[in-house]
Amino acid sequence: MIAVRGNTFFLSTDNTSYIFGVTDEGLLEHYHYGKRVDVSDEAVTDSVRAMREKVSHGKGTTINYAKDSLTVTEDMLLEVSSVGKGDLREPFILVRYPDGSSTSDFIFKEAVVLDTPEMLKGMPSAIPAGEDVKQLKVVLTERVRPVTLVLYYTVFEKCNVITRRAVLVNSEKENIIIKRIMSAQLDIDEAGLKAITFGGNWGREMKRTDTIVKNHTFVNATASGVSSNRSNPFVMLTKADATEEAGDCYGFNLIYSGNHYEAVDVSGFYKTRFITGINPQNFEWVLEPGEEFETPEAVMTYSAAGFRELSLNMQHFVKRHIVRGKYADKARPILLNSWEAAYFNISESRILSLAKKAKEAGVELLVMDDGWFKGRNDDTTSLGDWTEDKKKLPGGIEGLARKVNDIGLDFGIWVEPEMISEKSDLYEVHPEYAMTVPGRDNSPGRNQMILDLTQPEVREYVKNSMRRVIGAKGVSYVKWDMNRMFSDVYSKALSPVRQGECAHRYVLGLYEILKTLTEEFPDVLFENCASGGNRFDLGMTAYMPQTWGSDDSDAYERTFIQTGYSYGYPMSTVTAHVSACPNHQTLRNTPLDTRFNVAAFGVLGYEINLGECNAEDFKAIKAQIETYKEWRDVFFGGDFYRVDDTQWMVVSPDKKRAVTMIWNGLCNPNEFYRKIKTVGLAEDKTYHVYNVKLRHNIKQFGSLVNQVAPVHVKQDSLMHNTIAKFVKMDGEVEDYTVSGEFLNNVGIKLTQAFGGTGYNSETRLFQDFSSRMYFIESID
Repeated sequence: MIAVRGNTFFLSTDNTSYIFGVTDEGLLEHYHYGKRVDVSDEAVTDSVRAMREKVSHGKGTTINYAKDSLTVTEDMLLEVSSVGKGDLREPFILVRYPDGSSTSDFIFKEAVVLDTPEMLKGMPSAIPAGEDVKQLKVVLTERVRPVTLVLYYTVFEKCNVITRRAVLVNSEKENIIIKRIMSAQLDIDEAGLKAITFGGNWGREMKRTDTIVKNHTFVNATASGVSSNRSNPFVMLTKADATEEAGDCYGFNLIYSGNHYEAVDVSGFYKTRFITGINPQNFEWVLEPGEEFETPEAVMTYSAAGFRELSLNMQHFVKRHIVRGKYADKARPILLNSWEAAYFNISESRILSLAKKAKEAGVELLVMDDGWFKGRNDDTTSLGDWTEDKKKLPGGIEGLARKVNDIGLDFGIWVEPEMISEKSDLYEVHPEYAMTVPGRDNSPGRNQMILDLTQPEVREYVKNSMRRVIGAKGVSYVKWDMNRMFSDVYSKALSPVRQGECAHRYVLGLYEILKTLTEEFPDVLFENCASGGNRFDLGMTAYMPQTWGSDDSDAYERTFIQTGYSYGYPMSTVTAHVSACPNHQTLRNTPLDTRFNVAAFGVLGYEINLGECNAEDFKAIKAQIETYKEWRDVFFGGDFYRVDDTQWMVVSPDKKRAVTMIWNGLCNPNEFYRKIKTVGLAEDKTYHVYNVKLRHNIKQFGSLVNQVAPVHVKQDSLMHNTIAKFVKMDGEVEDYTVSGEFLNNVGIKLTQAFGGTGYNSETRLFQDFSSRMYFIESID
């Protein structure tokens, strides 16, 4: 809901209020963003007066806004800030005018409430998705320059989300230079807040970092050309003592896939400013007369009840208003990807062999990863030459897809369309397509270069080459990869004075390509990938409903990575695979059931040579897939909760079914008792809680078996292996029927874990990296 009372604006969601107004000087003053407050018409005047800053005299050596004003912008909560008028904090906008000056003073002109939101023209926006979504359009004009700044606020009531963006319009007779323009700014009347960010590197994405910001400036940013695994654009700003269940929390994200910048700036007056938008580093945009520049859309949410409620707001928003198309609400197929099973060693016979075993296991989609196109036997060659290698695929893509379809599986394919290899037919013919700086050696990255998507002819080449691949009959899934960050950023299509536009124009070019292809192939499931999570953001999610969360498929590492994503993204956007052990990234061994349990909480897939699995593991994988299919609607469509550091839970929207999982790092001898509590169940319902009984391989006990064996058994001997083949140890059984109120507030103490002495069928064998999944069904 949006209410305009005079020059005060009340934006309300189900649980939050965002209020700002216009000062006597025409500045936009921020009043409140937090718990919902309903102000009656009779109380508006006093309420606004109560929220405003009161100034009766000057403040030390600060700068007054104007000669006839005591206003000090450095000590105000503002909706938009600039430089030159006394505000020394991080600015929202920085423009260089034709005379070389950079002072800006944007003042209120008018505002209008739009029943149908205006959408961005060149970038993805959040969509109404059938809901009654209102938008506030606020027009500001520069006090002495013919330049207009338009602010957009879009209210998504049910998700408790408000989005913001800006458009700058140049009505000067000469060019102006945009040095910085953000998407959102939030000023808060306190300091010492905690900035929670998520970053890392390849193979260790989304590691949470907490930073208390008491003064100065804290920055979360990337200049890598992509949203990056170093600093994801999702950021939380919370009370220092906020927890999962309590405390004021703000959450922010950016619907953008390039260089981004988030800053938490605390002033000398102990006010905190948060800004987010395009990274101003190496950014400079020439705005000609009559042109406009639009920023990406920023996403904001608030929770008075800790991280958990904030995460639910973001989950619901992304599911409803970012993900779109055929697969927005459609559960995704279980896939087998060929990468770790074959790497570049692709052939039709190998793919068909994988497909047959995949079908036997219950897999629904076979994906042929890298190595299928002409000359591609390693990562040094052939990117850009998207023609199948007929030696590997004699029947081409369509011939292979038909044979895979005949087996009973859908067929998918891997591509990396934004890249070019120096050893490629494309580079021989069009070296100018590569992003390089003339006269300078290019810095290598994974033996490949980036295609310059700022060039129209390059974009057309990518579209046409992908039309041939994606349009091949039988292709129903595409994994779109991007395995390189930017270096030597330069566009041969831009003049020297416009090189600061290159990185952003690349993103705009990418969006043009993705929009074209996803609209031309609406039935194809696209999966985003950038060496894992190097471009996991809401911009890509608007075109591709799922993203490969990390190249690290180690189950234990994935518990941290997927927990990180869960703060700002629904698990239905995070793909996760069961892979071989030792794991190819860590060489760690983890139990097969743990690998499944962790992956099942994302979009499940397998990345393993099923033909080389032993009979016991293959049988287990088949059972895993059957279980997942039975519970897929809960994993895919449910609300995800972090119960504690080693417990996840997902609950169906109707609260009739749920799954929770606990896991272990390193086990301890003489282990303590463990309890599981639940979150999100209906307290007035009665639930059946149970686990799937495990049967343990006797070799897990090593030589300890001799404590009960009638004869001595040498570890790993023929006798030991023979016994292990026929004798299994029964695992524990957990089976309870209790109320949701009991589960949420009291919980269940689990059976005793093995801790060095004693074992029977009521003992929980919980070794290093073990896990358990518990299923919960309403019986009402």
